[in-house]
Amino acid sequence: MDGRRFRIAVYPVENLSGTVAPLKEIKQTFIEKLRDQGFDVLEEESFQTFLEKNRIRYTGGVDKTVAKAFKEETGTDGILITSLELYSTANPPKCSLISRLVSTGDDPNILWIDGAGLAGDDAPGFLGLGLIEDPVRLLNHGVDSIMASLARYLSTQRDAGSPQGAKKKYQPKLFYRSPQWDPSEKITVAVLPFFNVSGRRYAGEIMVYHFIWQFQRFENFNMVEPGVIRQALFRLRLIMDEGVSLSDVDSVSSVLDSDLILSGRVMDYQDYQGDTGTPIVDFSAQLIDRKTRDVVWSSDSRNTGDDGVFFFDRGRVNTAHGIASQMVQAVGALILRKGVK
Repeated sequence: MDGRRFRIAVYPVENLSGTVAPLKEIKQTFIEKLRDQGFDVLEEESFQTFLEKNRIRYTGGVDKTVAKAFKEETGTDGILITSLELYSTANPPKCSLISRLVSTGDDPNILWIDGAGLAGDDAPGFLGLGLIEDPVRLLNHGVDSIMASLARYLSTQRDAGSPQGAKKKYQPKLFYRSPQWDPSEKITVAVLPFFNVSGRRYAGEIMVYHFIWQFQRFENFNMVEPGVIRQALFRLRLIMDEGVSLSDVDSVSSVLDSDLILSGRVMDYQDYQGDTGTPIVDFSAQLIDRKTRDVVWSSDSRNTGDDGVFFFDRGRVNTAHGIASQMVQAVGALILRKGVK
């Protein structure tokens, strides 16, 4: 694949931050950076015409109908979807994003996914000379990081890289893995909406993206595009107010042709404003095997940004995004135990 001939449509940014944020500016920054590097981006006028013609309002995912129409009507090869998890302008500012590239055509797949979580005081350095106080500058750093990863993928067809191994402190506090289950082969996983009992709006959606992002980096996992899952849930008329049932597993997995259904619950997902506080992430997760209908994995995870930090804030994590990515990566590693790229 010649990445520069790979035509990309850039979706409006999905705002999961719960705050007012420069969404149009973020989208335009992605478009400009792609074009600056010579990549083919669908023109905005053609993009808007397509959305209106096909009556597309949801831009947080891509279902099969939309993916096929994009390919046939615009010649687009991939759709870039970005979700803004956090945007805080309080000093020091903070921002978190997760982006993914989804193929068009009959079978939309996640081709690439990566994220960035930054705080202005992540690396203040001597006398605070490394402190970033401008939220726009910090946001640009996050976009630059994601854009560099996307450009590498488009140029080399290589993803964001294998997991480097989460620290032991991020492993689940409790977990169970069925001794009869062997995850040695390629596994297709559908992540259903997480039940959110935290005080953070959209925490369930955010946690879904973290699982898709981190699990996609393992060789054994093939993750189903969230837009395809959403389409299946609508078709089946399933509303999971309290989580997933075995009958739900049968229905969803048969429609999606997935091997495993992953679901969970978010108890806490906190970021903090300003320079005082600590982020907290607390969630549970379970995997259900389609064939046996058994729970082959369950776990409870909880961490804070200052876990294991004793001197000069060394090792401190300033965003819930940074903690969650490590925690989910630790879950994936324990599920597989081996098979990491």
